[in-house]
Amino acid sequence: MLQLGSIFQSRPRLPFGVERLGVVMTPAGDPREAWGVLNPAGVRGPDGAMHLFPRMVAEGNFSRIGHARVRFRGDVPVGVDRIGLALEPREPYEVGPAGGGVEDSRACYVAALGTYVMTYTAFVPFEPRVAIAVSNDLVTWRRLGLVRYAAQSGVPDLNACGNKDAAIFPDVVSDPDGVPSLAILHRPTTRIAFHHDGCDVTKPPCGEETKENIWISYVPLADAQADVSALTTIAKHETVMGPVQHWEDHKVGTGAPPVRLAYGWLMLYHAVSTANGHPRYAMGAVILDPQRPSRVLFRTPAPILEPFAEYERSGTVADVVFPTAADLRADGRLDVYYGAADRVIAVARLTLPESLPRHEPV
Repeated sequence: MLQLGSIFQSRPRLPFGVERLGVVMTPAGDPREAWGVLNPAGVRGPDGAMHLFPRMVAEGNFSRIGHARVRFRGDVPVGVDRIGLALEPREPYEVGPAGGGVEDSRACYVAALGTYVMTYTAFVPFEPRVAIAVSNDLVTWRRLGLVRYAAQSGVPDLNACGNKDAAIFPDVVSDPDGVPSLAILHRPTTRIAFHHDGCDVTKPPCGEETKENIWISYVPLADAQADVSALTTIAKHETVMGPVQHWEDHKVGTGAPPVRLAYGWLMLYHAVSTANGHPRYAMGAVILDPQRPSRVLFRTPAPILEPFAEYERSGTVADVVFPTAADLRADGRLDVYYGAADRVIAVARLTLPESLPRHEPV
């Protein structure tokens, strides 16, 4: 196990202790995994087990969402047992003539709805969009469809651009008007729609594919309780954060679904820098206001996990740490499951601060 704090002595001191626990899932020779297993959703199931929903990438970058159960040795995750497929591309918004896929899911149990909710990227080439599915048992998933963004004065039409990296909060928060709501984090991105005369390019609200921001939008709790399909119509859009630091100068995106702590929501995120022209993905953390989660109370001034181990440096895409699932343990530590080098799934364990960390300038 590798302690990063002893390596990067020149970095600002961070309130998160981190140790790598190693790789828990690798491609198993199945052609559906030829290009890797990565970026899993993860949630504790009705059976108490930790379930992962990895992106399985076949030749040609065709992705499915699999299903696996984590194996432990003591309290340390050491591997997985494959169960099958959760979602395979079939809808027009998931696959087209030029290919497609379903990928990079996040999942959590939303107690107020009494169901598991999975957000995922529906990828028809160059038109990534957010879709939602729900399940009562983590085995059978019911698609609700693509997320639609309500019109809002002063905000460009978010339906016109692409979107990805979505994650739903597992508990109720307040929207900008104080209405009890469920909130979804997402990242508007570039969309390229091809047609017989050429193509139409729609950039995200920031105006360029670089500098993409994390946004938050809301669904009134009463609407979602009356009909869970209301989760696919979100409104009252706000920007949470954008790239401001050198290690995230290209873009930032949501990681695992936020985790409720005593002093706020812990949101892990991935950040991309482009030193030497090569994208490098690292993990940061912010604490969001417990009731108004568009407000950032704390933001790490440096990465808490960045590509260092061989399995993070070398793979399908070099230098990638991409967190998508978190498991809060009984002892208060947090296991983070992440895609490493777009090839395998690894896990790291965070020691969380006991109180809201002091805000560092960023």
